[in-house]
Amino acid sequence: MGSDSSTAVSGAGRGARSREQRREAILTAAFTVFARRGYAQTCVQEVAREAGVAKPTVYNHLDDKEALYREAVQAAAGRVAEQGLTAVEWLRGVAGGQVREALTATGQALTELWHGPEATSLRELACAHAESFPGLTADLRERTAVRLQRALSDHLARLALAGHLRPCDPDRAAEHLLALLTGPARFRPYGAGSDEGAEDARQAVEVFLRAYGV
Repeated sequence: MGSDSSTAVSGAGRGARSREQRREAILTAAFTVFARRGYAQTCVQEVAREAGVAKPTVYNHLDDKEALYREAVQAAAGRVAEQGLTAVEWLRGVAGGQVREALTATGQALTELWHGPEATSLRELACAHAESFPGLTADLRERTAVRLQRALSDHLARLALAGHLRPCDPDRAAEHLLALLTGPARFRPYGAGSDEGAEDARQAVEVFLRAYGV
């Protein structure tokens, strides 16, 4: 009985994982199609084809096209946010002589993320459908920009307390650094090269340290 029970539990686990993987594939495919065609022009059949599943399988996971859109962009926001938080985490435990290098590395990672296709598509979709999905737009901001700003603020506060930055309002300092990092991209065409992003990050950190460095 113990062996049969273990086999049944193991089989159930495999089934659960398979369903979760299918759902993830559907949401990733949906975001790709919505980013490519927009909400109005996207059909569930095209999402199913992109995900490599049958159309009824999509409806087994998501009730309708609106739910598919909401969960697809929320999943993408989660992926973008996690990448940003990973980059900010590099500032943990930084020594005084490493502040410039650590901020530059973090800044470059955030700049590359900002220029990246997923973050770019997420911003475009949020702007294009802000009126149709007002609550979702606010949720996406909370999941990405606000969450990232809070994490960066926490690390800047630690650096200031350790004497590696001037005493400051860490929330404003984080806002200033993020503005410096993302601002130049607003005045460039899409597809700017990684070299430009790296230089943007270096210059942003230089300006930031003139205001907040010791």
